[in-house]
Amino acid sequence: MRAPDPSFWRGRRVLITGHTGFKGAWAALWLHDLGAEITGIALEPPTSPSLFETAGIGGFLEDRRIDIRDGNALAAEVARAAPEVVLHLAAQSLVRRSYEDPVETYATNVMGTVHLLEAVRRTRSCRSVLCVTSDKCYRNREWEWPYRENDELGGHDPYSSSKACAELVSSAFRDSFLRKAGIPIATGRAGNVLGGGDWADDRLLPDLIRAFQACLLYT
Repeated sequence: MRAPDPSFWRGRRVLITGHTGFKGAWAALWLHDLGAEITGIALEPPTSPSLFETAGIGGFLEDRRIDIRDGNALAAEVARAAPEVVLHLAAQSLVRRSYEDPVETYATNVMGTVHLLEAVRRTRSCRSVLCVTSDKCYRNREWEWPYRENDELGGHDPYSSSKACAELVSSAFRDSFLRKAGIPIATGRAGNVLGGGDWADDRLLPDLIRAFQACLLYT
């Protein structure tokens, strides 16, 4: 894998949605080190503690607290930020929570993506978009080998289904609007990511560490 070129990112206006989350916070840290000018759009950090707070990320970017389900507020902020590159990481990212509140999950992961891409296509500054979805966007066949990009989309749970929908939304905007406007768009089907600063629920290593810490309290 090629290392990022600092000369490309230095002074580049980058918009990150979900910068208060685990992946978004790490993206902000790396892009800041590369010299990018960053605007972040997100809700409050989803956990306490959070990587966003412990790493002091709010101190080096434009920190905007906007719900991506609010299309008008999102469009106004995208227009104000005038980004050249957009990284869309904001999401409802927990499977169990998607069972508890499927409406929120679809509203965030599907319509939030619609609102963002609609704002992007009306922003002349934008040159590139990456929408991060999930490796759970594929229909689960319970087979042993890895899924391929041309495998069928699907999902048994609302989270997986919503990420498959986000893939279709991205494809539709690419074919209907963004290609004509000269704005490349890609999707990244991310799997589980391990690293410092992840305090989310239902994560294997964070759950193990929390269990270990709880055991220490009683020994």
